[in-house]
Amino acid sequence: MQLLAVGLNHTTAPVSLREKVAFSPEQISQAVVGARTWFARNGSTQASETAVLSTCNRTELYAVADVDNPIDMTAHFLADFHKLPYADLRHHLYTLPQDNAVRHAFRVASGLDSMVLGEPQILGQMKEAVRQADEAGGLGTYLHQLFQRTFAVAKEVRSTTEIGAHSVSMAAAAVRLSQRIFDKIADQKVLFIGAGEMIELCATHFAAQNPKNITIANRTLERGETLANRFGGKAIRLAELPNCLHEFDIIISCTASSLPIIGLGLVERAIKARKHRPIFMVDLAVPRDIESEVAQLDDVFLYTVDDLASVVQSGLENRHAAVAQAEAIIETRVQSFMHWVDGRHVVPVIQDLHESSEQFRQHELERARKMLARGDDIEAVLEALSKGITAKFLHGPQQALHQAQGEERAHLVRLLPQLFRTKR
Repeated sequence: MQLLAVGLNHTTAPVSLREKVAFSPEQISQAVVGARTWFARNGSTQASETAVLSTCNRTELYAVADVDNPIDMTAHFLADFHKLPYADLRHHLYTLPQDNAVRHAFRVASGLDSMVLGEPQILGQMKEAVRQADEAGGLGTYLHQLFQRTFAVAKEVRSTTEIGAHSVSMAAAAVRLSQRIFDKIADQKVLFIGAGEMIELCATHFAAQNPKNITIANRTLERGETLANRFGGKAIRLAELPNCLHEFDIIISCTASSLPIIGLGLVERAIKARKHRPIFMVDLAVPRDIESEVAQLDDVFLYTVDDLASVVQSGLENRHAAVAQAEAIIETRVQSFMHWVDGRHVVPVIQDLHESSEQFRQHELERARKMLARGDDIEAVLEALSKGITAKFLHGPQQALHQAQGEERAHLVRLLPQLFRTKR
């Protein structure tokens, strides 16, 4: 069984491809079950373990399976699931086996592999992915242990280093970008589309700039109102956007919709109604909430998660100093996990040894009871019991030593004293 991580992220694939490969929250369980079935159908002789992590910056499959060419097999699975050409995916994917997969999981959870170094959202996203994989029956001994250690490592990195001490996030980057367009955010009306964690974070950053007003648009009005009330704003339904989009100067969108929420025609009408006053738009969703053609319009400044990559670099210097310390912690924990994995390989041998020893013990114990029942001297019974157990236990090693030849016998001669702690 091979432990592996296969996927693509913001460094290997553009958002136009990432959005096609992304799994919606409703698809994760189906994907976990589908991946296990896919491995079984393609040669895995044992039940595989799988978990799927899908965010705006990455889609990754963590698995334990005994298959050949895992990167090709996973690429074919992703292509088949999303109805995409295999060739479009293959060269964007990375495959990380064994300790490299463990190291990658630890780095991802600790924020070292994120577009924004040290960002904390990924840890929560990974925990949710693990929860869904567990509910779908995707976790076994290895992945369960891997992710429990992953979360512990992430906690250790964040509590003992400065990796997350300085505020650098997509939300902060969005605020800085908007300040390039508008002199004062306090004079602008801000619309947030969605009510998830990322929107909540963005709303917190923009609210600190005291905008003219804040509006939350969400499919579920009640959830939108709950978030809006935190910032003294109001909530509307998504269905109301066509009638009021033109009212907003800054629009931040991040939903789990599989199709764009804001189309080119809607924005064209909004610009016309605004008499060509600029609109600043940030699309943090993958798949994208705003049609890409909107970026071509005059008076519209549209940014995606990839566009924010260069912006978030500023302010990161303070975090880079903590990277070496974090990497050292991770490397130590990787070695610890791999030692545990190696130990799992000998578990069947140890179990067999215990079973054989128990059979020896039971046989000799039964023999001793029969001797006692017929009135044999107890000292003689104990002597026979101890000799019988010893003889049976040593029979296998002695037979192996007598039958072995050449280098095999020399190896056993060196090994047996270590196993039985004999004195030379």
